[in-house]
Amino acid sequence: MIQGKQILITGGGGFIGSHLCERLAPHNRIVVYDNGHRNAIRYTRLLDMPNVTLVKGDVLDAAELQRAIDGCQIVVHLAAIAGIDTVIKKPIVTMNVNLMGTKNVLDAAIAIGGVTRFIDFSTSEVYGPYVYRADENGLTTQGPVGEMRWAYAVSKLAAEHLTHCYCEEYGMPVVTIRPFNIYGPRQVGEGAIHRFIVAAMQRSPMTVYGDGNQIRAWCYIDDFINGVLLTLEKEEAVGQVFNIGDPKQTTSILGLAEHIVRLTGNHTQIQFGEATMPDVQVRVPSIHKARQRLGFEPVVGLEEGLSRTIAWYGEHKE
Repeated sequence: MIQGKQILITGGGGFIGSHLCERLAPHNRIVVYDNGHRNAIRYTRLLDMPNVTLVKGDVLDAAELQRAIDGCQIVVHLAAIAGIDTVIKKPIVTMNVNLMGTKNVLDAAIAIGGVTRFIDFSTSEVYGPYVYRADENGLTTQGPVGEMRWAYAVSKLAAEHLTHCYCEEYGMPVVTIRPFNIYGPRQVGEGAIHRFIVAAMQRSPMTVYGDGNQIRAWCYIDDFINGVLLTLEKEEAVGQVFNIGDPKQTTSILGLAEHIVRLTGNHTQIQFGEATMPDVQVRVPSIHKARQRLGFEPVVGLEEGLSRTIAWYGEHKE
């Protein structure tokens, strides 16, 4: 267990960041560095805790970032432009935030010295359009240059390489995490589960783009955070890249929509829309490395995870 540390979490006000803060805050001092774009932390009591400090800032602001990181021993870098719709609208911002923002966080960590772990969040998108039991040591691939969807994957992959260069040249103890379709309470912004549950709650039609046969493996937020904590605790994680997801909880996008219709009991209509951008057809990770090196094992099934998530949305009417 991590305790007695001062921890900077960039993007700590978002969906994943707020859940991670909740797990770390009881035994550590947390600095949340966030621009407030995806404000999931408002659904928590974290900001009432005396050992949690919110600094409103952007990772492109190197000076403010340097002030926020002062005194921290652990850095978790979550801040990024994410969500394919946003990426397509703002590809230059995506590249700047995801690559240059990462460089700013790395430089700030080097400047203060004494950082014992630097967690870099990447994406499963680095594996390209077809990902079945992807292995961290295998090749990464992206779509064609000029197709804006892939700007996100390229920016994240470049940030991975940059992070591990800092490990090589400066001895920074880095870990890269590649998340695979994380979902759960407080998920805000884009994402199929969020979109489908909100539609079901409003008794509006759910729109499935394409034929709905795109395959995804879904990982519940509690399991995912368990994996992140293991990368903070285990020395053998340093210098490594890990897929964190749940390959057992696999279904098509259409199957997901049907699950949500059944679990909400709202008999929402499922309709099909024309795909307007390239899509990932299959996304299922191998977590063999995380199992072997970290002892990671997801336990929350899709049915249970969706039920918990639907209950949360029902309480908050998001």
